[in-house]
Amino acid sequence: MAQAGTVDRILDTAEVLFAQKGFAETSLRAITSKAGVNLAAVNYHFGSKESLVQAVFERFLTPFCAALDAKLDEMEASGVADTPENILGIMSRLVLGSHPEDPQRAAIFFRLSGQAYSQPQGHLREYLHQQYGAVFRRLQDHMQRAVPDVPPRELFWRVQFSLGATIFTLSGLESLKDISRNDFNMDVTEADITQRLLPFLVGGIKAPVPAV
Repeated sequence: MAQAGTVDRILDTAEVLFAQKGFAETSLRAITSKAGVNLAAVNYHFGSKESLVQAVFERFLTPFCAALDAKLDEMEASGVADTPENILGIMSRLVLGSHPEDPQRAAIFFRLSGQAYSQPQGHLREYLHQQYGAVFRRLQDHMQRAVPDVPPRELFWRVQFSLGATIFTLSGLESLKDISRNDFNMDVTEADITQRLLPFLVGGIKAPVPAV
């Protein structure tokens, strides 16, 4: 139990600091100081900073990908049509429902995802590809069937742009709620924001292919 508590404390601290400051800018010393553990504990449980970064993502992605795999099984078994609305709706519900006891956890994960895109983290991309590539390829296959007229290369860009919009939106939920309240006198929830985001993403995925 003591070891489990130490691991969780290190991961809790690391994910917040990585999300706030980035991977390169966050030292192991800063993590150990805030977590109240020594460097030997980090080395013992994780072995390296790279492995700690991977473990932070694993804690989010392992249950998410297991749930996504199960939802895709349900979708295929029930004969639900492959449409961008259905696929993105599944993703949205899984993201918002991943930590109902602490909605900020989803925001932290998307800030981490933004850091992973904006900072060179080759080891992380390789790790995520190895661990979760199969389920995301399966998701990509469903999305390709949903928009058969969109060439695979074009769909790649649309998915990346959609991911960028999602990261920006879901990592800044509190800021967006404040802006809505202050500028428009409108209180919104995380679900309200997501419901506005989904049609935007669907429109981008389904847009006519440009002549380039």
